[in-house]
Amino acid sequence: MNTEYDSKNTQMNFKKIVIGKLIMQRVTECGTEMFRICNFLGYTEEEVLQMYTKESLPTDLLMKWSKLLRYDFFRIYSQHLILYAPPMAEDEKVHAKSSLPRFRKNIYTKEIISFILDEVESGNKTKIQIMEEYKIPKTTLYKWIAKYKPMVTP
Repeated sequence: MNTEYDSKNTQMNFKKIVIGKLIMQRVTECGTEMFRICNFLGYTEEEVLQMYTKESLPTDLLMKWSKLLRYDFFRIYSQHLILYAPPMAEDEKVHAKSSLPRFRKNIYTKEIISFILDEVESGNKTKIQIMEEYKIPKTTLYKWIAKYKPMVTP
């Protein structure tokens, strides 16, 4: 199943993000009333319901949703970048001068580690596939397996 969230495993699939469905899930979890949502966002109920079907939303709108639901929806995209953005080549690093803030790519959250270990444990991917697809160093993967093995549920 290629959905953004697997309710059986409570594991996020960061490859395919449908932000509207994730927002709708958070609204349901929080029990936020439609009246409050419409008031806060300045949209009609019909427009809000349409947002629930969207694969993406403008950043200013996503920021409002994040504030309203007290959940950082941007982090979902950050996790996608950690897993799927190719690492910068050495020669690109030298020439990558920018006044923008720089972020370390190799900061993995517990959710990402759990997702990776679950992929290995369930047999969905081999360790070699994990290392190649997500560009995770072999030593890092084996350290996670040793350290977080209890996190993985059978």
